[in-house]
Amino acid sequence: MHQLVLILDFGSQVTQLIARRLREHNVYCEIKPWNKVTSIPENCVGVILSGSPFSVHQEGAPLPAVFDINPNLPMLGICYGAQLMAQLNGGKVERSTHREYGRANLISHQASHVLFQEIPDNSQVWMSHGDTITGLGENMDIICSTENVKVAGYAFRDRPVFGVQFHPEVFHSTDGGTMLKNFVVNVCGCKQDWTPASFADETIADLKVKLGDDKVILGLSGGVDSSVAAVLIHKAIGKNLYCIFVNNGLLRKDEYESVLDSYMHLGLNVKGVDASDMFYDALKGLSDPEAKRKAIGKTFIDVFDAESKLVEGAKWLGQGTIYPDVIESVSVSGGPSQTIKSHHNVGGLPDYMQLSLVEPLRLLFKDEVRRVGRELEIPNAILSRHPFPGPGLGIRILGDITREKVRVLQEVDAVWINGLKEANLYDSVWQAGAILLPVQSVGVMGDERTYENAVALRAVTSTDGMTADWAHLPYEFLAKVSNDIINKVKGVNRVVYDISSKPPATIEWE
Repeated sequence: MHQLVLILDFGSQVTQLIARRLREHNVYCEIKPWNKVTSIPENCVGVILSGSPFSVHQEGAPLPAVFDINPNLPMLGICYGAQLMAQLNGGKVERSTHREYGRANLISHQASHVLFQEIPDNSQVWMSHGDTITGLGENMDIICSTENVKVAGYAFRDRPVFGVQFHPEVFHSTDGGTMLKNFVVNVCGCKQDWTPASFADETIADLKVKLGDDKVILGLSGGVDSSVAAVLIHKAIGKNLYCIFVNNGLLRKDEYESVLDSYMHLGLNVKGVDASDMFYDALKGLSDPEAKRKAIGKTFIDVFDAESKLVEGAKWLGQGTIYPDVIESVSVSGGPSQTIKSHHNVGGLPDYMQLSLVEPLRLLFKDEVRRVGRELEIPNAILSRHPFPGPGLGIRILGDITREKVRVLQEVDAVWINGLKEANLYDSVWQAGAILLPVQSVGVMGDERTYENAVALRAVTSTDGMTADWAHLPYEFLAKVSNDIINKVKGVNRVVYDISSKPPATIEWE
């Protein structure tokens, strides 16, 4: 059993970045809501308390007795977590005269302190808080300050407990990753042995025990997540895994045939099901994004319910759910973080569907899934594929769905994706797609006036999809793709390029 660092979530939108940073150092961690933890697992070697949108003085704010959980465990409080521990131990937390948000520098810190080993003078950190710590308890000492924040960090004298007012987990804290490593390795004693290879071996072993001789049905999409999940389960139970690839009518151009072909050499037992008509019927007249997602999700489950009845004795439904899906769909593990959007493969199954869920990738980020896939020797053609949303083009067509709109967007998307590949730009982009806008614009083609569709092209760079920047693609390339789309796709006369980053925008438009 691997050592565990437990991250208590108090509702911060960047809590997941703490986990990302620790995973980069091959340290296993889990995020749990603060109000769901009543005991500490035996393999837990440290606890990190996240930030929060709350104030410690606010009615209804999270105020757990964190030291009652296990007073001997190393603890690190970040922002709200630091304020909470100070408040509970004789310190003083007050409203700042002005909100402290943005870059700051450590003008003094104890270079010899265990948290600051290999961290240079004047290291940049990121502040984001409305309260500030103005006093410490008798058994606590200041370990770092910034120009405007005297108590930027503190340590207890009698136990390995620390608090920092800044956010070491975010990119703008330039040495934040080193500080977190110092905590989990030098303080908690983590062995840094949680690797893709160890994850694959342990997951396969666990699946063998969990599934035994049971039969599992798994929906393949042709993407990274479902493919890696399928191979893990296949290595555990072999032919007892029944893979199904559903054509929902919202796939990329010619994708149904090409995806089925791509699995021929993986040894998987795959069946193709064309359920396009069912999905189009379910989506008829729907324009609201959430309504479309839920209709697609319900139809997806209905198809699997029907297919499961054809597999005698099937007891499980396998899915490629990953951590960002869970985080964005509900608060982390049911915690207080705000819901961003629902995902078609998150949230359990209806009572009438007599299958249990098995989700071997539920605690992995996208880049971790790819590394596990390489350990499993899955072809790079699958592992390098851009993420594609479960609802497919259904959430890239703004407004209601028709077959003609799908045809137009498939043609646009094909020109866009093939263009990226031909220009050797595909692998430098994390995700790309085209969006059919619910507007038409005036144009001139030849000597004639046109009034046709406008489309938006989207390409982003990212590590795991939790944050993303728009891809700075060459103007000459964008001009060529725009020209190709307008000339080759009947019904489109205008192309725009989306230069929004996440946050504040999301990667998908719906």
